Amino acid sequence: MGSEVTRFVGSIPALYDRHLGPVLFEPYAHDLAQRVPKGAQTLLEIAAGTGRVTRQLLAVLPSGAVAVVTDLNEPMLDEAKQHISDPRVRWQAADAMALPFADGAFDVVACQFGLMFVPDKLVALREMRRALRPGGTLLVSVWDAIENNPATAVLHKLAFETFPNDPPMFMKTPFSMPDAAALAALAREAGFSDVRVETVAKTGEAESAAHLATGFVRGNPLWNQLVDRGVDAPAFEAAVAAALTREFGGAPCRSALSAHVLTAVA
Repeated sequence: MGSEVTRFVGSIPALYDRHLGPVLFEPYAHDLAQRVPKGAQTLLEIAAGTGRVTRQLLAVLPSGAVAVVTDLNEPMLDEAKQHISDPRVRWQAADAMALPFADGAFDVVACQFGLMFVPDKLVALREMRRALRPGGTLLVSVWDAIENNPATAVLHKLAFETFPNDPPMFMKTPFSMPDAAALAALAREAGFSDVRVETVAKTGEAESAAHLATGFVRGNPLWNQLVDRGVDAPAFEAAVAAALTREFGGAPCRSALSAHVLTAVA
């Protein structure tokens, strides 16, 4: 999660939020927020990134609630702070495997597309359970298999084709938890009950293939690996845009998305 391969630093957070946020993350942010139990007063968000989910969570939380919003990558939180000003929010850098919070401190723990980056996922889920009050709600989403997210699959394929002798492996990480049954079993092993995993299909819509290509190439830790390999950045970004146009349209650019959403009770 904090390794060199997953650095969300430099210009990446702003480009990530602008170009990828509305397309990949906003549809699932709405979905996750609608699963928050009514009347929740204390919520912990883990791996909040640039705050796409945070904004939707705040929309469903009551006026007196407290939302502790965390991420291991402080540059991502810095970007989120540019978009969110709400007295209910407490910002904090935190490691999902060692949460700096008291036992039973929260009614809800939410984590959208963050668990895949955690080195020890069972430890992280046990930490989430510890931080929840008895009967509290866990909400976690992870990406389905990359082939069920075809726009990202285009990016991954082109990256491999561009550097066949030393392929950049970053995209394997966000798509490393495609098995819904395994996710449910992991939550049960961590001590959760009433475990349910729903596979949720959405459509991602970018204003243009070029807009999405900018996010995929430059708003993504894959960028670090491409630069390390001496990528011809304009040519690679143009190739991604052209492939996305062929497959999903130029403007707008629409593609299928699929993710697994876990709900469970502490």
